[in-house]
Amino acid sequence: MKEKFVYIVKVQFLGFRYSGWQKQPNLKTVEGMLIKTLKFIIPRLSFKILGAGRTDAKVSALSAAFTLTLKESPIQDKNNFIRLFNENLPPDIRIVSLEETKSDFNIIQDAKIKEYVYLFSFGRKNHPFCAPFMANFLEHLDIQLMEKAAKLFVGTHDFSAYTSRLQQNTKTVRTITSCGIGPNNLLKANFFPKTSYAFRVSGAGFMRYQIRMMMGALVQLGKGALSLEDIRLSLASGSEVQFTYVAPGSGLILNELEFVKDAV
Repeated sequence: MKEKFVYIVKVQFLGFRYSGWQKQPNLKTVEGMLIKTLKFIIPRLSFKILGAGRTDAKVSALSAAFTLTLKESPIQDKNNFIRLFNENLPPDIRIVSLEETKSDFNIIQDAKIKEYVYLFSFGRKNHPFCAPFMANFLEHLDIQLMEKAAKLFVGTHDFSAYTSRLQQNTKTVRTITSCGIGPNNLLKANFFPKTSYAFRVSGAGFMRYQIRMMMGALVQLGKGALSLEDIRLSLASGSEVQFTYVAPGSGLILNELEFVKDAV
């Protein structure tokens, strides 16, 4: 059996022009672009990549990661490899670091905490240049009520109401370690609105659309279409509440990703 050489690669990307992370036929995806670039810079080597998670269309990342597995030989010069990788990637994807890890490291199972941040504004249409970075809701939103509701998500709850296409055996009971809404201090630009907000959520793992549907429920609450009691009921075990509104993907950013130290 040939020896495997496994590397954790940290990557940042602006997801606005991509149909998510996962490679898909006839669609531009982040994983597809990484694979295409690797085939160009290491054409004679067999490789495999596996992401720490699958982001949706238009979702961005300041701290994403994937494992790169090589079978024939290790990377001799990591700095040069990163330089070559970045030179051939498009400008909206950047390799930040590359570190060798254990051959049995599982980037999905060993991811410890993920923090997602959803940037948004409301009440007035944004400058068009804001579109890749934050969602814009034209209706008035009751931010104080939304802040109160966001705290209800903290803890272990059944989040069945916050995912679409629920499949059999999906683990719907999830633990949120922190959650809240506050001023946007993550990204700044002179074309951003004077006031914008950040919905921050941390946890070990999330279902498809979970963060965006949590944000969607808060937006519906802020507009007066839902009540605080609706949010409470949605988190109860066995609840039959099912939300349908999914907030736009372009406001969502994977901001932090930590791994179990003993596993790396």
